[in-house]
Amino acid sequence: MTITVTNPQPVERAEEILTPEALAFVEALHQKFAARRDELLGARVAKRDQVAQTGTLDFLPETAEVRSGDWKVAEAPAALQDRRVEMTGPASPAKMAINALNSGAKVWLADLEDASTPTWHNVVDAILNLRDGARGTLSYTSPEGKEYRLRTDAPLAVVVTRPRGWHMNEKHVVVDGREAVGAFVDFGLHFFHVAKLLIENGHGPYYYLPKMESHLEARLWNDVFTFAQEYVGIPHGTIRATMLIETIPAAFEMEEILFELREHASGLNAGRWDYMFSIVKYFRDAGEKFLFPDRASVVMTAPFLRAYTELLVKTCHKRGAFAMGGMAAVIPNRREPEVTAAAFEKVRNDKTREATDGFDGSWVAHPDLVPVCVEVFDKFLGEKPNQLDKQRPEVEVTADQLLDVAAANGEVTEAGLRLNLYVAVAYTAVWISGNGAVAIHNLMEDAATAEISRSQVWQQVNAGSVLADTGNTVTRELVSTILAEETEKLRGEVGEDAFLKFYAPASKLIEDLCLNEEFTDFLTTPAYELVD
Repeated sequence: MTITVTNPQPVERAEEILTPEALAFVEALHQKFAARRDELLGARVAKRDQVAQTGTLDFLPETAEVRSGDWKVAEAPAALQDRRVEMTGPASPAKMAINALNSGAKVWLADLEDASTPTWHNVVDAILNLRDGARGTLSYTSPEGKEYRLRTDAPLAVVVTRPRGWHMNEKHVVVDGREAVGAFVDFGLHFFHVAKLLIENGHGPYYYLPKMESHLEARLWNDVFTFAQEYVGIPHGTIRATMLIETIPAAFEMEEILFELREHASGLNAGRWDYMFSIVKYFRDAGEKFLFPDRASVVMTAPFLRAYTELLVKTCHKRGAFAMGGMAAVIPNRREPEVTAAAFEKVRNDKTREATDGFDGSWVAHPDLVPVCVEVFDKFLGEKPNQLDKQRPEVEVTADQLLDVAAANGEVTEAGLRLNLYVAVAYTAVWISGNGAVAIHNLMEDAATAEISRSQVWQQVNAGSVLADTGNTVTRELVSTILAEETEKLRGEVGEDAFLKFYAPASKLIEDLCLNEEFTDFLTTPAYELVD
């Protein structure tokens, strides 16, 4: 074998996952497909360079026949017919995995990506928990003696696992002398150990695929699925995938992405923060036209987001796929019931908008929100498992509408700038400490919110934005000053030991990302270098 594991930290029961057979499968994936992954990452750079020259994107003329063709994705298996509420969260530690499976949600998005720091412990422990969950043996006892077990009085959530995006490597696994592709490690170990168990349970190996930027990246996943099914000897089409449309180029290729994965596709998901982050990244040279106001003021009813979500619902239902709504990130605070009640009402209104538009279900970040989401979708679905019959023939979305960022209402303020810097540092610090899902100000933050926070600051610096509440221009000097103040605030909140170990390096990283003349594509890439 040419695959080796360089493990700086022992993980309990790792030998159950890192078997020679499982590693051989990861090695086979890498040797067969890693070169194509590399080519596709190169194509991303070329596409971005083209956008920098033209200042726009459009639907692909070379795939017009796909968009006009008469085809549908494969019918969903029974376990995925009803997805009205999906719980999201990391698969490590075991306590969170058990709570998610027991939450009453129809689906658990077991996140190995945005809500998980890819420490070696988290990578291996997540696969262990997912395998034990499929076996029905997952349990945990806290240091205080509290026991967590899988419920037997109601169905567990169906698991849909999200591996890392194509851009991330796994530095603890080396194949042919180079770092392995993180997606192949996550998918490979999970699929090898869990696929047949899930089939025995009446489910199957189901996946969420993040951060794709083109139908050619979807084609690669389709080929990976075909190879994987043949490798372990399960029928073609057993794997089902839901693709996150969370990059602006992917929004122009929704139908093509479904088409490439049509024998394995289950649906598409509409996010917000990663999608906005992608717009900043792609159009960072375009000046005021693509300048966002404070992120908190950009709501899903903004014209460019309405165009995106309505196009997604129409596309999915036209092709027999499910349209999945975005995250409700509220974290209940039982010490402030009035605040929590107001937040729940906001979630209820947001989910009502999604259900009205035709979405088949939506995401929540906390078990207490599951009943809220169920209540809303029950009113629209009744006895039906989904809204695939709700076609949207009246929806016509143009390229200009998808790119109409200027129509988003709101201002750039110092308060928004401060919040972005605070969240970016606070989240990054906790991320490098090993926890990828962080509650900040009663909201569940993950890598997507940190990305839009730091990218907005970069955008405002390079656009010379003027702050509406102070009249100051956003300069590197102003950002450095405010960042120092917000970092000092965090020092007082977290204690000196944690500050020096995690928050100080996080602040330095955020300063570099926000003030560097060159835009860094992903925060998590340099942050990964700070993780064991």
